[in-house]
Amino acid sequence: MTDTTPHVRPGPAASGAVVPVSGTRAARRGSRAYRRAVAVLTLAVAAWGVLWSVTTPAFRAPDEQTHLDSVLRIAYGGGWPAPGDAWVAPAVADAVDEAAYPADPPGRWVHRPDERQLVDVEPVPREDRTRIGETNAVGDASSGTEIDQMTQHPPAYYALGAAVLRVTGLADARWDQAMLALRLLDVVLLALVVPLAAGTARRVTGSASAGLVAAAFPLFLPQLGHIMGSVNNDAFVVLAGAGATYLAARVVTGDLRWRVAVALGAVVGLGLLGKVMLAFALPMVGVAYLLARGRPVPALPARLGRLAVATVAAGVVGGWWWVRNVLTLGAVQPVGRPRDLDTMAPVADGDVASLITEKLAQAFFGNLSWLEIRLDGRWVVAGSVALGVAALVAVALPGARRAAVVLLLFPAGLAAGVAFNAWDFHAETGRLAAVQGRYLFAGVAALAGVVAIALWQLARRAERRLAVAVPVVVTLALVTAVAGLRWAFGAFYRGPGESVGDAVDRWLAWSPLEPPALAAVVVLAALALVAALAVAVPWPLTTRAARAARRTGADGAGADS
Repeated sequence: MTDTTPHVRPGPAASGAVVPVSGTRAARRGSRAYRRAVAVLTLAVAAWGVLWSVTTPAFRAPDEQTHLDSVLRIAYGGGWPAPGDAWVAPAVADAVDEAAYPADPPGRWVHRPDERQLVDVEPVPREDRTRIGETNAVGDASSGTEIDQMTQHPPAYYALGAAVLRVTGLADARWDQAMLALRLLDVVLLALVVPLAAGTARRVTGSASAGLVAAAFPLFLPQLGHIMGSVNNDAFVVLAGAGATYLAARVVTGDLRWRVAVALGAVVGLGLLGKVMLAFALPMVGVAYLLARGRPVPALPARLGRLAVATVAAGVVGGWWWVRNVLTLGAVQPVGRPRDLDTMAPVADGDVASLITEKLAQAFFGNLSWLEIRLDGRWVVAGSVALGVAALVAVALPGARRAAVVLLLFPAGLAAGVAFNAWDFHAETGRLAAVQGRYLFAGVAALAGVVAIALWQLARRAERRLAVAVPVVVTLALVTAVAGLRWAFGAFYRGPGESVGDAVDRWLAWSPLEPPALAAVVVLAALALVAALAVAVPWPLTTRAARAARRTGADGAGADS
């Protein structure tokens, strides 16, 4: 496989050349401009996540009540019971009732006139909402509540959430305040993905502009904002997946230091303490070492030795949890709560493949609430085609083929895992379950890197050409981000025949924040999005000025000599 990836480039000093002082200063200015742009885009993604966190009604994201419940259990010393032995706390049960769950949102894909409608429910005043405390924060068999199935996962994310509630003093606050704090924790975890995605793209291409393309990529996925703006252990896994992706990119481009192998294994292991999805990063790690290139090319035994170290580190840090499950419970991930098959429609054998593909794509781009609110299928098809084309370009055109193959293995493995589990469940029950696009979000940094590689290759690996595309990409990303929020707001709050003002009033009434605070959040978030645009638009001029300064420095050094 031919590859011209700039894996390990010797610097000018290594080749005996004189480094022009003004050229060095220009390089430093260019590096500062890049770091500043990534920082602003990180802030923009964080602001986008915050807007999702205050837009999504309480418990209108998958399993949010049980994620909240598991955090409270740890915060109040309830431990981590065996799968099937944890019960929802009375405080959470009361919160679910006060949030009018279940009730159909107005944007549900099929209107059900006989079901309770969210727009018909009078919101409980903020001051009357249940407060969490010692007497209601932990459930048991006598609570009269449902099973909390989340103890089928490791407790790392929930321990982190419990620490946040304790440190902020919100462990004994109203339930909606505690929920918002945990949603904002997930937004922070999402924001940390941005510099990792940017670093991945820049590492494999050597292009700062490619890094900015990757940094803006999350804004194209409304479902990502929805899930990362809710209480969900996927946020922990998404960050770990981004960290593993960045380190794998370093490996395939020649960074074979032992400490990188240890760090890569530790990050994968840490992710495994959140959810089993990080196991699908292991093929990416293995192939990264097999395809790694440096100068000189490391011997295969040396690469395999580092792969072994990474694998052992992953097992020691987090893999042991899943081995323990097999040895003590007889399954990699035990069932926390059996599914009620009577509520699930049978699926014909001939429809399984097409339905899995359709549901996975839909739930990756936009399937809000409990998969009730569906993004227009035309956008889902367009997004799926765009990602497919980007993947083909990244592996077909020269420049970073090895890295592209490595990165694609992670999201491809996640998708294959989801499809296999769904197919296996159907073979056993005749139903489809757990076909959720959010399970692919652990590979979002890898997808961002692949998209950036594809654009870099289409720009013929020229920084000046790709720099021109950065304002276009960021602008489209911001437009998509705002459009997704606008769609979600109407789907959650605007009933048939109602005005935008009616929807705003309903939103204000349901929010955990007082109207002035909510207005301030919206204004600050809007400013962050505008700042991203302000950084992206002049980017071609910024890169052009840096190139000109480097040329001037080089010419001056040549004249002086």
